[in-house]
Amino acid sequence: MHRVGQFVGHLTARVAPAEAEAAHRLLPEGARGLFDQMPAADRRHALDVVSRLRSAGRSDPDLLVAALLHDCAKGSRMRLWHRVAGVLLQAGAPRLLDRLASPREVSRRHGLYLYLHHARLSAAAARRAGCPQRVADFIAGSAAPADAALAAALHVADEES
Repeated sequence: MHRVGQFVGHLTARVAPAEAEAAHRLLPEGARGLFDQMPAADRRHALDVVSRLRSAGRSDPDLLVAALLHDCAKGSRMRLWHRVAGVLLQAGAPRLLDRLASPREVSRRHGLYLYLHHARLSAAAARRAGCPQRVADFIAGSAAPADAALAAALHVADEES
């Protein structure tokens, strides 16, 4: 049922101008374009992750920036069918997903490559946009041990939607 809700949410996602402005206030100037270029569903998801983090008492600025940009590499090239196929393959045939998403197949299956590698790619995009390394580490899932509780909170907030 959770995945059905995600599917419907993806199709109906909206971001109000005031919400985008609030995200801009959190983001370094150079990273605002990354957020703005994300599809509406990914921006909605990012804002919801920030809201869940704040509701859990998390206000670390780098963590909130990571929440806003953790899916920025998915972009418009990753279609809804890539997401559905990725979830199904990851659950039932992860080795097939690895093969389909291999760099050799990027030209034909780029969306699956993004599905599987978006965390690393999003972290690199955040760094190029001027975000601190700590933000990239949260996104890539390689946060320092001192940040383990914050990284875990980001993961939980991300998985809730």
